[in-house]
Amino acid sequence: MEIAENAALVVIDVQRGFEEVEYWGVRNNPEADANIAALIDVWQASGRPVVFTRHDSTTSDSPLRPGHEGNGFKDYVERRRGKGAAGAELLVVKSVNSAFYGTPDLGAWLTAAGIGQLVVAGIQTNMCVETTTRMAGNLGYEVLFPLDATYTFGQEGPWGWELTAGDLARATAVSLHGGGFAKVVTTEEVVKAASV
Repeated sequence: MEIAENAALVVIDVQRGFEEVEYWGVRNNPEADANIAALIDVWQASGRPVVFTRHDSTTSDSPLRPGHEGNGFKDYVERRRGKGAAGAELLVVKSVNSAFYGTPDLGAWLTAAGIGQLVVAGIQTNMCVETTTRMAGNLGYEVLFPLDATYTFGQEGPWGWELTAGDLARATAVSLHGGGFAKVVTTEEVVKAASV
């Protein structure tokens, strides 16, 4: 695996509101936060660009709504923001699933910087992380998806169908990898390649 010198790490919605278990339910992958932190550390140490996205939910009872404590970044992310190379960090604020439909314009920023490779991590695996990854793949970016640097929650769908967080994460991995949107990898592989 090769990581470009200017590959961007896109950290999706690592916000305190996702800790509100009574709202979201049971999550998977308890190692995700440590893996996300490791990716940020490697990216900042190497001077590569990091994009942080924040979801400003328009749902009135969402833990991610503006003005609610849960809208803020988790502490380990907040401590790392602003620690990278000058001009190598971007904050994108959005209210939909794709980071490409936020403010400022992520696509324009990546184009201006000549960035063609992305590593996408964060919360939730099958929602904003997957949607951003699919769109990036459609737009022609080379995308690496460290599955173990994401997590999600179980959900109920139509006809009473229920999938656990693990089921949804596996479905995302199969869809993204099998569909050619991204290469699904591990955090360890990405960190090793980015540290060379």
